[in-house]
Amino acid sequence: MHAVTREGLLTRLEPLLLQPTRILDLGCATGATGRLLRKRFKRAHIVSLDLSRAMLGAARKNRPWLSRMSFVQGNARRLPFASGTFDLVAANQMLPWDPEPQSVFEEVARVLKKGGVFAFATLGPDSLRELDNAWAAVDSQPHVNRFPDMHDIGDGLVRAGLADPVLDVDRLAVSYEDPARLFADLTRIGARNTHHGRGRGLVGKERFRTMTRVLTAAGSDGPILLDLELVYGHCWGSGPRRDPANYRVDANQIPLRR
Repeated sequence: MHAVTREGLLTRLEPLLLQPTRILDLGCATGATGRLLRKRFKRAHIVSLDLSRAMLGAARKNRPWLSRMSFVQGNARRLPFASGTFDLVAANQMLPWDPEPQSVFEEVARVLKKGGVFAFATLGPDSLRELDNAWAAVDSQPHVNRFPDMHDIGDGLVRAGLADPVLDVDRLAVSYEDPARLFADLTRIGARNTHHGRGRGLVGKERFRTMTRVLTAAGSDGPILLDLELVYGHCWGSGPRRDPANYRVDANQIPLRR
């Protein structure tokens, strides 16, 4: 999935006239998106940020020799950068696993220069329905994240101060021969249940086995199929937001009394 949306994200950037000098790869994981951005924008300095130290280690290990790349451990909701630092912020499949994407949008709006671009790929609400249905046969607790639709995402971007969001949706069917490979993939991409109403205790081996039996039975005529709704978007930075409680006047614009 990450490889597919990574290519989709970069393809959607092609029509835009961009010459960024500083790029933030938000939620960089093993750094594959940053390496592709470096190939396209050869003069740009790429800053790769991730919450996971292990992911950053893998990204640093895989970086091209003598590349203009930096690696920072940090939280996307509290970015350790000054306002107006970046010309381009890219996030490939980081947003689905953050329970507070609005906070991320607001931080992106802060660190993005006026006229800069925020480009992302995320998941829509029709994603992982097969897995959700399998868990529903076991208990009534939420086990799969609820992903916002593209209209809610667009509204959130505008509320954060980002301008003119453009979003589109694609679909991807992924097949697995057995549940073990499915859950190994979900673990590798950092997929966790961040739903506020999730159960706080352990699932238990028996309930987990029951869920996997239901999931496997649904694909009894072949591999397990998961349908993913892929949401792509980009928008523009508007510069620093003004505090409505303060109104600033340029003293040079005040006429002199004669």
